[in-house]
Amino acid sequence: MFSKARRYCISPELCTSGAVASGLANDVSILRISAAMPIARLAHVSDLSSLLALFAASEVSLAAGPRERAERIWQETLAQPGVHVFVSDEGDRIAATCMLITAPNLLRSGRRHGFLENVVTHPDLRRCGHGRAVVQAALLHAWASGCHHVLMQSGRADPRVHAFYERLGFVPGLRVAYVAKRPPSDGP
Repeated sequence: MFSKARRYCISPELCTSGAVASGLANDVSILRISAAMPIARLAHVSDLSSLLALFAASEVSLAAGPRERAERIWQETLAQPGVHVFVSDEGDRIAATCMLITAPNLLRSGRRHGFLENVVTHPDLRRCGHGRAVVQAALLHAWASGCHHVLMQSGRADPRVHAFYERLGFVPGLRVAYVAKRPPSDGP
């Protein structure tokens, strides 16, 4: 299992070499194939400001506010068992992030489910490997955690986004996704 201090640097070459499948990749703290490849790490409490700046710069839904509420949600997220937020840094800012949620499962021979959410890369830093680094780190963590599969959904219509996920091993059309929206209410 990975510690909170673990950093990840994964490349397609590593995934196809058999190192991940054989478990060799689990024995090192940093897997570096290329010096130019961005590194993903697990998020820290101190990353909230940079994450909120990333969300503001990206075309994703509004982040939680006000700041005090965002801080409570962030603390709860980091404390939640089975929830892992990965980030990739570019200088002093976070360039990309994603959240892996793993859950126990009585089916699939008891292997866990993995759910990938909130994949975001800063618009100025796309196609630099940061998104790939965080998603591959999340997948490596899911496999090391005993997940049967990792499910993800994309609400984006951009074919480049779908091609990105397919290059990372996600296969479209294996399942049908349904979404139930929260009924209108006066609460948050």
